[in-house]
Formats: sequence, structure tokens, C-alpha cells
Amino acid sequence: MDIKFDLNNSLYNKDPQESNLGKKIMEHSIIMINQIGFEAFTFRKLAMEIGSAEKSIYRYFENKHFLLLFLTSWYWEWVHYLISINIKNIEDPKKKLEIAIDNLVKATSENLMNKYINENLLHKVVINDGGKAYHINSIDKENKAGLFISYKKLVKVVADIISDINPKFKYSTSLASNLFEMSNNQIYFSEHLPKLSSIKSGKNQNEDLIVMLNQFSTNIIDRG
Repeated sequence: MDIKFDLNNSLYNKDPQESNLGKKIMEHSIIMINQIGFEAFTFRKLAMEIGSAEKSIYRYFENKHFLLLFLTSWYWEWVHYLISINIKNIEDPKKKLEIAIDNLVKATSENLMNKYINENLLHKVVINDGGKAYHINSIDKENKAGLFISYKKLVKVVADIISDINPKFKYSTSLASNLFEMSNNQIYFSEHLPKLSSIKSGKNQNEDLIVMLNQFSTNIIDRG
């Protein structure tokens, strides 16, 4: 079962979700960026990998920055989707936040068997290279164009849950965005810069991170 998200059309020249070649571009760009990193990734290498002309890829994306931002936005929409469906019938806002944190960390554990998206690899791409989509000089221009609306939607759904827990807490948006950034950064640190994290890389990594994020958020919200 494939899932399609409506992303800002300024991200692409042609929506890759609408064609077989576009889906192939998404599928193999995720694989390649995960393998060689975003810096080494090029449209020429991608074209060789998928057996297509390089100019065909440019029909979909202006450059590799917009491709990365598209993939990152797709991931943000995916996590937003998971949180939304999993809290749908939950009344307790504290339980909702627990579910949201669980989905932030383990967004790859639930998937709809997309044929062209490997959520596990995409999660790794977001952890390792996702920040490069918005830590850029053109951030203000791209923000005005609405290119980060998917991230804002994700943060808002978590911020609203936090506000429901404690309406007097003034920093719900900041905490929500930090939970997402912390989730990715702590996974990255535990695997590559272990002295910067209390989370240990290994089979219990995700569970330990979930416990930490829940303790972190609960203490802050209660004191707020």
C-alpha cells in the first residue's frame, strides 16, 4: 500500500509521487544518501544507479537540496500521520504525549509497506543529513515560500498536546521542536559521538531514549 502526501509544490518541478520514475528517484536517493552521505551524493550518480538520464532527474527537482528537503518533508508528514492516527481515540493528553514521543523515536516500526519508501533508511537519512535541509543560508527565503510547513505541522500537533497537559506552560512549541531535534540528535550522538549522550547505542537505544524524553518533558511541563 503506497501513501502519498500533499507537499508544497515549490519543493519540486514535478511531483515524484505521481510517476514510476519519480518513485524510483525517491527510493534510490534514500538508499544512496544513506550509503554515501549527502555531500557525496549527486544527480549524476543517482542517474547511473537508476539507469536514467541526469536531465530526467532535473525534471523533478531543481537541485539535490530540494530533493533532500522533499524527502525530509515527506518524513515529517509521515511522523505527523503516525501520531495523528495513534492518538485519535485517546482522551488523556499525557498518554497522547507518550504516544507522540514513541512515534518520534520509532517512526520506522510502523509502516504501510510503501513499495518505494524504506522508512527505516529514510529515518537514518533524516538523523544524519536532515538538518542540512534547513540549516542553510537561504532559510528565510525558503521559509517564506512555505517549504517547512510539514515540520511546523508536526511540531504544532505535539505542542497542542503539551498545552492540553498544562495550559499555563508558555513554551509548548519550543519543547515540541526540541523533542524532535533531541530524538534525532541523541541517536546520532549515541552512534557517532557517544560522550555527548547518556543513551547507549545498541538494541535498547530506542527504549532508553523514549524513557529519557518522557522524563525530560514531564519534569519541564509539570514545573511550568
